[in-house]
Amino acid sequence: MERLRFATVGSVDDGKSTLIGRLLYDSKSIFEDQLEHIEAVSKRRGDDYVDLSLLTDGLRAEREQGITIDVAYRYFATPKRSFIIADCPGHIQYTRNMITGASNVDLAIVLIDARTGVIEQTRRHSLLVSLLGVPHLVICVNKMDLVGYDQEVFDRIRAEFEEFASRLDLQDVTFLPISALAGDNVVTRSPNMPWFEGSTLLHHLENVYTASDDNRIDTRFPVQYVIRPQRADYPDYRGYAGRVAGGMLRVGDEVMVLPSGLTSVITGIDSPLGPVEQAGPGAAVTVLLQDDLSISRGDMLCRPNNRPRVAQELEAMVCWMDDASPLQTNKIYSVKHTSRVVRAKFTDVLYRLNISNLHRETDVTGLQMNEVGRVTLHTTAPLMFDDYHQNRSTGCFIIVDEATGQTAGAGMLLSPRT
Repeated sequence: MERLRFATVGSVDDGKSTLIGRLLYDSKSIFEDQLEHIEAVSKRRGDDYVDLSLLTDGLRAEREQGITIDVAYRYFATPKRSFIIADCPGHIQYTRNMITGASNVDLAIVLIDARTGVIEQTRRHSLLVSLLGVPHLVICVNKMDLVGYDQEVFDRIRAEFEEFASRLDLQDVTFLPISALAGDNVVTRSPNMPWFEGSTLLHHLENVYTASDDNRIDTRFPVQYVIRPQRADYPDYRGYAGRVAGGMLRVGDEVMVLPSGLTSVITGIDSPLGPVEQAGPGAAVTVLLQDDLSISRGDMLCRPNNRPRVAQELEAMVCWMDDASPLQTNKIYSVKHTSRVVRAKFTDVLYRLNISNLHRETDVTGLQMNEVGRVTLHTTAPLMFDDYHQNRSTGCFIIVDEATGQTAGAGMLLSPRT
């Protein structure tokens, strides 16, 4: 069954957790004891309704404050598709959690409160979704019940967001008027908004076309592990395990190993279910080659005439996540890119991006927590990568503070500015 990963983002109290709860409830994806529990908790708190956000807000602090802090993952399925949902926090101080939750999704749902319209945190999350290269975006104007299901309110918010989004790199944007609390246009069509002729949210999630999102042209296979069983029944087995990051691997194809530049031919592809003739993006497989080459973790297989960029002087957009220490130039960090780990230092901060107005602030020397900026860095060993917007798997990396072992930031590799 085809799977869709999506995240809910937006400002605090825009109804993200309630929307997910409504999806789970109306699609009959929760158990009776779960429903009984949240009914009891809602009644104990004195709520006038069943608070469906309790299905995702599991931390005690989240339930006490009525907000989402950590990213909550939920799973459900319909006859057409299975879904993995990341419920991301809306508070500005948890922006790094939102980036983590939305970093590998196929679609993002941005919720906007119909009473307040597009606010700063809406712009912030929409910009981050754009930077993360999420291919599909759904703008849900929520709480339409509190504005009398007024079409003019929906049209005004839509026009306001479209004006802001014209400056972003957003590919596929859909607008939906909903009420997560009442269930309008979430799973079933709303009789309260006959003026809206589009589909419901669940129908859109079931039918959004994602097959063209994967890069099936540029073959990329970062090697994670070399398998040598050393067993009597497999005396000469040498396989290279990893996950296909782009393109297609087929038996009989010629491939090149980077960074050595040596070539060989694929003689077999083993999957968890047995041998296969080909493997596409996202497949976890073991590749067998005709020649015994010196290949280790961190190397990459590609096509001889379609290679990634190989460089040590890099440019990237970085989202800084460390609350204890800002990004510092000339400090040594560990960089984890695909299956490769190298040491690196930032040589310059080209600009900091003002998320509120998209202005580039050049008079900066570092980045604080939750700030985004374009930087240059130098690595101790070359990285094999593609531009992030060409291949999200080979274009991303994480930054680790060697002194503390904490994840300090996330980066997206870009082509150098000319």
